[in-house]
Amino acid sequence: MHVLVTGAAGYIGSHACDRLLKAGHTVVGLDDLSRGHREAVSIVAEGAGDRFRFVEGSVCDAGAVGSALSAGGRVDAVMHFAAYALVGESVERPLLYYRNNVGGLVTLLEACGGANGGAGVPRFVFSSSCSTYGQPPEGMIPVREDCPKSPMSPYGRTKWMGEQILEDFAEGERRAGRAFGFACLRYFNVCGCSLGGRLGEDHDPETHIIPVVMQAALGRRSHVGVFGTDYPTRDGTCVRDYIHVEDLADAHIAVMGALQAGDDRRYNLGIGKGYSVREIISAVREVTGKPIRVVEEGRRPGDPPMVYADASRVRSEVGWSPRVTDLRAIVSSAWSWFEKHPGGYGGGKKL
Repeated sequence: MHVLVTGAAGYIGSHACDRLLKAGHTVVGLDDLSRGHREAVSIVAEGAGDRFRFVEGSVCDAGAVGSALSAGGRVDAVMHFAAYALVGESVERPLLYYRNNVGGLVTLLEACGGANGGAGVPRFVFSSSCSTYGQPPEGMIPVREDCPKSPMSPYGRTKWMGEQILEDFAEGERRAGRAFGFACLRYFNVCGCSLGGRLGEDHDPETHIIPVVMQAALGRRSHVGVFGTDYPTRDGTCVRDYIHVEDLADAHIAVMGALQAGDDRRYNLGIGKGYSVREIISAVREVTGKPIRVVEEGRRPGDPPMVYADASRVRSEVGWSPRVTDLRAIVSSAWSWFEKHPGGYGGGKKL
């Protein structure tokens, strides 16, 4: 297939481009590089020849979106990753998130639709989030797709709005007799780096726990804060579901291939079990052989004790299941990249 990937220079987007190319697809990447990395795009492009093209521009810019959709022929599918994704920032700057995450999706769909000379893209895979669920009610863990939606941040609300916008857009396409199918993939905690060590994880600021602990192991942080040690979990710290980034990308490819006209699919993506904060830190110590100073702090408001996915629906309907589920393997994949790139793609500064 010929696939447009938005957010192609980001952590998940770059890995998705790489996996798509390895699977034999042709790819056009779109990214404005405001939060992604040109170095990641260059790595993806190595050896891809004319099967990979990159358009620098924002998903909110109709001109850039049009250029990406027309580069290399008719687009068979879109994978939409381009979004701001910092929960705290979304609370402080909600309009930025609505303008980029919601407005960008609307701009993209206007160009993808079949009306008014649009591209008529038949398949759309949307990067949603487990944040659409908010804090799952007691008794609903592992979290199923029918869990009530109650996002607790503007970021989470933009993802839930995105799903609803897609639903309405798809109904309009159906009524007009145009082929369109979509899937919303609700991720849990994405982690790790490419198993071949080609691509990594580099955010500014970094909020994901495994990179944060890696930075402490590398001496770029003085310590790791553990927020809450008295939760009703096996070691008192929060438990979360961690899915390897290459498994996540492969799930997108599998779902893309399964989509048919008229489809409205919603899937959780996770490994179906959780690891605690203490277990993450212990695994990083074991893999790196480095001392890591821990500072125990109070609970953060809104942090549920334990959240992990029921991902049985995507397994039964699409046949996808994660390959990397062992915590040590996840951490090792990340360390293989961080050890070679202690400052990230661009070098970085000590935190």
